[in-house]
Amino acid sequence: MVERIGKKLFYAVVLLWLGSAAAWAAGLPAGWAVIVLGLLVALGIHDLVQVNHALLRNYPLLGHLRYLLESVGPEMHQYFVEGELNGRPFNRDQRSLVYQRAKDVTDTQPYGTQLDLYSPDYVWINHSVAPAPSIPDPARNLRIEVGNDQCARPYSASVLNISAMSFGSLGANATSALNRGAQLGGFAHDTGEGGISRYHRHGGDLIWEIGSGYFGCRREDGRFDPDRFRDAASDEQVKMVELKLSQGAKPGHGGMLPGAKVSEEIAEARGIPEGQDCLSPPRHPEFSTPIEMLEFLGQMRELSGGKPVGFKLCVGHPSEVMAISKAMLDTGIVVDFIVVDGAEGGTGAAPQEFSDHIGTPMREGLMLVQNALVGADLRDRVSVGAAGKIVSGFDMAIAMALGADWANSARGFMLALGCIQSLRCNLNDCPTGVATQDPGLQRGLVVDDKAPRVHAFHHATVEAFSEILTSSGLSTPWELSPQHVLLRTRAGEVRSLDRVYDFVEPGALMAGEGPAWLRRAWSFARSDSFVSS
Repeated sequence: MVERIGKKLFYAVVLLWLGSAAAWAAGLPAGWAVIVLGLLVALGIHDLVQVNHALLRNYPLLGHLRYLLESVGPEMHQYFVEGELNGRPFNRDQRSLVYQRAKDVTDTQPYGTQLDLYSPDYVWINHSVAPAPSIPDPARNLRIEVGNDQCARPYSASVLNISAMSFGSLGANATSALNRGAQLGGFAHDTGEGGISRYHRHGGDLIWEIGSGYFGCRREDGRFDPDRFRDAASDEQVKMVELKLSQGAKPGHGGMLPGAKVSEEIAEARGIPEGQDCLSPPRHPEFSTPIEMLEFLGQMRELSGGKPVGFKLCVGHPSEVMAISKAMLDTGIVVDFIVVDGAEGGTGAAPQEFSDHIGTPMREGLMLVQNALVGADLRDRVSVGAAGKIVSGFDMAIAMALGADWANSARGFMLALGCIQSLRCNLNDCPTGVATQDPGLQRGLVVDDKAPRVHAFHHATVEAFSEILTSSGLSTPWELSPQHVLLRTRAGEVRSLDRVYDFVEPGALMAGEGPAWLRRAWSFARSDSFVSS
C-alpha cells in the first residue's frame, strides 16, 4: 500500500515539475505559473479520489496523456503509420483516386501497381487484342431504362448514382452539394429514408427511399399515408420510389432518432413533430408477407402515377429472396427494380456485431438476387442496382459482371465532398462538415465548390468504367458477365467468377433445376410468408 501511494505521489510530482518547467519556459508571470500549478494539483487530487477510471487513480495526471493520445490515435495512424494499401474501410490509394477525380487532376499511376498480383483473392479482367470503339460521352450516354411493362413512366438511369444517405445523417451543405452535383451530371441522388428535405431541391433527379418509418408519407401514428405519398411522389424531381427493407450497415435492425436531434428542418423533411423521439421499427407495419409487400408496392406505383417502384435490401435468408420472386409470379405484380445493398455498410452507425458479422456481402447478395430472378424467368423485367464500397470503374465492372445494371456509391461521393475518413459519422463532429448537423462545422463545406467535384468524380469514374469495357472488347456494360472476371483462389488456382459462384439458366428454379442449395431455398420459399416452410 505504501509503495503504491509512493508511486502515485511520484507521478504527480513529476507532472507538477514538468508543468512548472513548461510555465517557466513559456515565460509566464509568477502569478500565472501559480494558477497553472494550482489547476494541476486540483486535477491530480480529483484523479486520486474519483472512482470511474482506474488508470487515473493509479497514475494521476500522467494517465491523461493516454486518453489524449487515444483520442487522436486514428488520425495519427492514418497520417503517419498507414500504408497506401492497408487502410480501412478505404485505403489511401482508393481515397486518393476519388480526391484526384473529384478535383479533376491527374489520376494516372506511375511505376506499376502496388498490388501483389500473385496473392490470393487478386481479381482482374482480361483485355482483348481487338478493343471496341470508344463510347462517346459515357457519363451521359451509359444509361439503363428502369421500368417494365407495368410502369407508365420509366426512368433512364445513369450507370453510377448517389446511394442512399439521409439528410440528418448528412448535413445541409453536403446534401445540397450532392443534389446540385447530380443535376450537373445528369445522374440520380437517392434521398435515404429521411425524406425529401429542402436541401434536395437543387434540380437533381431523386430516388425517393421510404423506410419503415414512412418519413414524408406517414400519419401521426407512424403508418403509411397514401394521400401524402401521392402528393410527394407526383413531384417531377422524383424519378423512382424505393422501399427500404434493410440496409447494409445494420440489416434487420431498427433505429431511434432522439428528440434532441429532431430539428425543425429534420421534422419538416420527415413529417414528424419537432423535438420528439422518432422510431424506425425493424420491420414494415404495412405488410407481413411477400404477397402483401408486392401489393403495397403495386399501390405505390399507382399512387405515384406509374413511376418505377422497387425495393432495396441487404440479402439475408436466401429463401426470403426466393419468396419475393414467387410472390411476383403469384400476384402478377412485378417490381421495376431491386437494389442490393452489401453488408460492407456505409455512413449509417450500427452496433459492431451488425457491422462486422450480419448480412450478406454485395457480391454474394448480387449472385443470389440474380439467380432468383433468372431462375423465376423474371430477370428481363426487373432491373438490378448494387451498392457496396464502389469507388472506381473497376468496382462498377465487378458489380455488373455479377448481374447489376447500375451501381450506387455513398462513401465515394462523400469522399468527393472532402470526407477524410475520420470515422466520426455518428458523433456529430465530422471535421469536414459532411456528416454533421453542427452549423459551425457545416460552414467549412462550400456548396458551390463541392457540387462540381461531385459531378467531376461521377464523370471520371464512368469514363474509367467505359475504358475498361472497350479494352475488353465490349460495347455496353450489359455484355459483362462472370466469365470476364478472374480470381486467384487461396489454393493458387485462377478461376473466372462463373466457376466461383453458382448461376442458373432462365426458368431453372421453376423447373426444379440448378444447384442443390438454390433448389432447396426455392422449395422452402412461400409467397404467403417470409418464414420458410
